[in-house]
Amino acid sequence: MHTKCTGDKIHTQIFVPQGINNNKGNIYLGKTSPHNVFKAYLEQFQSDFSLLLRSCADEIKLGGQMILTFIGRSIKDPTSRDCCLVWELLAKCLLDMAAEGLIEEADIDTFNLPYYDPFIKEVKTIVEKEGSFVIDRLETFEVNLDANDNDENKNYVFDKFTCGQNVSHCIRAILESLLADHFGEAIIDDLFERYAKRIGEHLSMEKTENFNIVVSMARK
Repeated sequence: MHTKCTGDKIHTQIFVPQGINNNKGNIYLGKTSPHNVFKAYLEQFQSDFSLLLRSCADEIKLGGQMILTFIGRSIKDPTSRDCCLVWELLAKCLLDMAAEGLIEEADIDTFNLPYYDPFIKEVKTIVEKEGSFVIDRLETFEVNLDANDNDENKNYVFDKFTCGQNVSHCIRAILESLLADHFGEAIIDDLFERYAKRIGEHLSMEKTENFNIVVSMARK
């Protein structure tokens, strides 16, 4: 991760962990991922998050505050559904396309997301070990995978097609450039149409939430 703090903005470039070419059939952590893949992802996050803290500490005066919000996971298991489900369904879409000859399965095996959903204790441990900040508050909250499905939206009516499209559009906004660079632009529309259907089917059977972590810290 290359990190630069500028005023109220944090600019980061995140890298895929090294040495995980054996993560076959997955694009992130999964039930079938070898042990070294879990270890590599955790070590990459420890390194990246520590660098983020050090970089921001250089630009925040003593006693200054920093608040970070990011998606994490609710339990220690790094393959928990609240953090891995969206990536597992996307991987299944890619594998379906490979089975149809639209992409090469070998290309899936060499694609891994530059991403990590930390457990709250991992966040706390890294902040304390790095030493530039002291945690004031560490809290969590949950948001439905389809953010339009919330208690304040009184007019919300579930529709699996619409929900699938809503989530698919969000994930496409995040990943399209990475996927297009690796697999080619030609597959993108088809991929996310398939993904929307899979997400919609899943949400028609099970409501799923993103687990979010909020950490408020003071510069030491």
